[in-house]
Amino acid sequence: MKVGLLSLSVLVLTACGADDPPIRPSVNTTVSVGSDGMRTSTGVVLRRGPVSAGVAF
Repeated sequence: MKVGLLSLSVLVLTACGADDPPIRPSVNTTVSVGSDGMRTSTGVVLRRGPVSAGVAF
């Protein structure tokens, strides 16, 4: 959990942009229900031109 929060913090700080306009992150959340119970997953992606960085929880 701590690694996830640290990664998210780093992504948010890089989205601030020192010389350029801020980069807006895109967030994807999925909730699925099956016979084995309910599962959730969340991902954050930052894109700038051809480069993208993402973290999934």
